[in-house]
Parts: sequence; C-alpha cells; structure tokens
Amino acid sequence: MSHRPSNLFTNPPRLPLVAPSILSADFARLRDDCAHVLDVAAGDLLHVDVMDGHFVPNLTMGPAIVRSLRAALPEAFLDVHVMVTDPIQYVKPFAASGANHLTFHVEPALDPLAGAGMSPLSGGGAGYDPLELVEEIHAAGMTAGLAINPGTSAETVLAQPGWVEAMDLILVMSVWPGFSGQAFIPEVLATAKAIKPKLGPNQRLEMDGGLGPETAIPAREAGVDVLVAASAVFGQPPSERAEAIRAIRG
Repeated sequence: MSHRPSNLFTNPPRLPLVAPSILSADFARLRDDCAHVLDVAAGDLLHVDVMDGHFVPNLTMGPAIVRSLRAALPEAFLDVHVMVTDPIQYVKPFAASGANHLTFHVEPALDPLAGAGMSPLSGGGAGYDPLELVEEIHAAGMTAGLAINPGTSAETVLAQPGWVEAMDLILVMSVWPGFSGQAFIPEVLATAKAIKPKLGPNQRLEMDGGLGPETAIPAREAGVDVLVAASAVFGQPPSERAEAIRAIRG
C-alpha cells in the first residue's frame, strides 16, 4: 500500500477535532466565512460536501471550490467528502485542486442491485473495490476515508477483510446525506461504538449530520473524534461561532 501522508487526521494536535462544513457557509463571501471559522472561531479544518445529484438528491460543489479555498486559505486542512456514485473519477481532480483528504461512500461499492444503505431517493450504485480506491487516493497524496449511511450496519464494513485497516478515517453519517440542517439520528451511535474499538491511534472516527452542542455529547461518548458541523457553526452569527465550536468540541 502507498505510504500514507502525514496530516491533521493521522497526526492530530488535539482531539476531538471540529470540522465546520462549508455546505452552510455564505457562498457569496465564502473566503471570509471560512477564514473566520478557522482563524477567529478556532475550527480545526473545513469539511467540503460534494454531491452528484445521483447517489444523493442534491447537487453541490466540485474541485473548483476546493481550488479556490486552497488559493485563499493555503494553510487550511480540506476534508473532502464525496457523496457520489462513482468516486474514482474525482480522486485526481480533487488532489490536483489541493484537497488533503478524500472520503467516499461504501454503499455504491456494494452490489448495485441490493441498494444496501442507500438513500431512499438514491439513483443506485456503481460497484468498485474500496481497497483499490484507497490505493488511488493515497497515491494522489491524500488520506482516505470510508463513509457509511444510517441504513448501513457496522458489520457491513467490519466483515470485509482489510477495509477498516486500510482507512485513515471512518465517517458515520448521522443523517441521510443530501442536505444540511437535518435532525440527528441517534441510532447511528451504536454503529460508531462498534467501529471505534477497531481503529488504531492514527485513525479517526468522524460523524456528520445534525451535530451541535447537545448532540455532540453522545457522539463524543461513542468515540467520535472528528465532529462535522454545518448550520450549527455557519448558521450562527459570527460573534457566536467560537462558543458554538467550543461547545461542540466539549
């Protein structure tokens, strides 16, 4: 396997990390909004939600946004989460745009006819080998993550030889992906608790969806050490974002 790059996930300066998701940022002033949550409000990194309108029922951003963020915020850690049917085609474009990390979903890698864990509005899967995809991501100079939806059991991932060991991060979705501002699904805490003991000290457990000061508490208790927050951070007045991030971090 390719050498894993050293970055914020494999060598965190502190835990847990708080990752404000730019999905809820003001795109008319994206640079200023992102700089504020990092430099003033003390967020640790930026989470970039990429949706293709097929795997999930929404269409968001692509490599051009990452390239712009990298140019505007050269020191920012950019955590790209691709909610797409065919993630392989995006590895090199996001690496070239300056992404530090790329997380892809397990569901399209499963039998497309089974639809296990897919959103009820999903267009279906594509089929690919997660281990081969991790090789591609590492070879491109990024760390790699595997995301699982609320409808996907922990055993689906844990039962596959080498899958967890190959990842730098496992992302447990705590809402059905597609839109920010959804309510936290508490049942996914059991998934996080099942996965956490299988991770090494240099592997992160991330959670994304409906996280705020209150829901972050059980997430942290379940072992989550990267907390993605969209509206709970960017949806606050700038003067209140630092306190929101402190509360989410715990």
